[in-house]
Amino acid sequence: MRKRRASKVISVGGVKIGGAGPIVVQSMTKTDTRDVKATVKQIHQLEECGCEIVRVAVPDMDAARAIVDIKKKASIPIIADIHFDYRLALAALKSGADGLRLNPGNISDPEHIAKVVRAAKEREVPIRIGVNAGSLPKPYKKKASVVERMVDAALSEVRLLESLDFDLIKVSLKAFDVPATVEAYDAIAKVIPYPLHLGITEAGLPWTGSIRSAVGLGILLYDGIGDTIRVSLTTADACQEVEAAYEILKSLKLREHGPTLVSCPSCGRSETDIVGLAQLVEKRLKGVEKTIKVAVMGCVVNGPGEAKDADVGIACGKGKGVIFRKGEKVRTVEEADFLEALMSEMERV
Repeated sequence: MRKRRASKVISVGGVKIGGAGPIVVQSMTKTDTRDVKATVKQIHQLEECGCEIVRVAVPDMDAARAIVDIKKKASIPIIADIHFDYRLALAALKSGADGLRLNPGNISDPEHIAKVVRAAKEREVPIRIGVNAGSLPKPYKKKASVVERMVDAALSEVRLLESLDFDLIKVSLKAFDVPATVEAYDAIAKVIPYPLHLGITEAGLPWTGSIRSAVGLGILLYDGIGDTIRVSLTTADACQEVEAAYEILKSLKLREHGPTLVSCPSCGRSETDIVGLAQLVEKRLKGVEKTIKVAVMGCVVNGPGEAKDADVGIACGKGKGVIFRKGEKVRTVEEADFLEALMSEMERV
């Protein structure tokens, strides 16, 4: 893995972003922001599953004003997602938003942007320049590729904010196309000092969207690029986005968050229902906050070795299984006791 890209450190509502700090996990509410009760409920759910910053849609003035009441009951920073009308950004700032997301593809008047920047600077509120491949400004040059247009849009906005003596900047360049997204982030990472928010936009339903996001974000993170991430999924359960984001970070050993389940794929060597057991263990691990590696293995080929490597694990055989804890064999249990014996041992770690 390459060394993490150095970037300027900014603060979003007290959460530090950039530098050598942890890569921050974000999500976005799926609710109508004007419905304060529903929005707060979802934010609380996101807080519980580990979300560190949340973005809310601001389609009109009522939504912008609702941020006041939402912030009273939220424990994590609130970012206002602004499109088309700069006055919504001003209203969101007045309501106490901890950050703004501006899309240069639909807010482009320099005078309007300047008004927002002055208000954000006065409150020391960061602005994310959120470039999206689906809503790009008109190209500066003929026959420019999508990647070139994304990078040009971001750089133009960065230079405008810098000309206004504003440097509380975060940048994102999102597309559905993974190679284009990677290329765009790689290009801009070399020419600006600001933190980068990573995402694959409109990634899809949870199964395919998580895979697409893992590929794109994984490539960038492995290359040392990225300071915050969001996995964008078509789902009513925003926690699925957060869980997927942490799995990506855990896979690259960039963050620790809750348990990690190691389980074999099952094959003709397995003499027990390893799939069923792994699913039961996964269900029992839901909501566990402890950082722990749990292994569920189904045969003698890799089972004992992988189970030993975990904090706690089981290597299953015909009718019996061996429980390991911290590399040591603890006991042998009957098949009927596989699940409870493993869970009981986990409590001792």
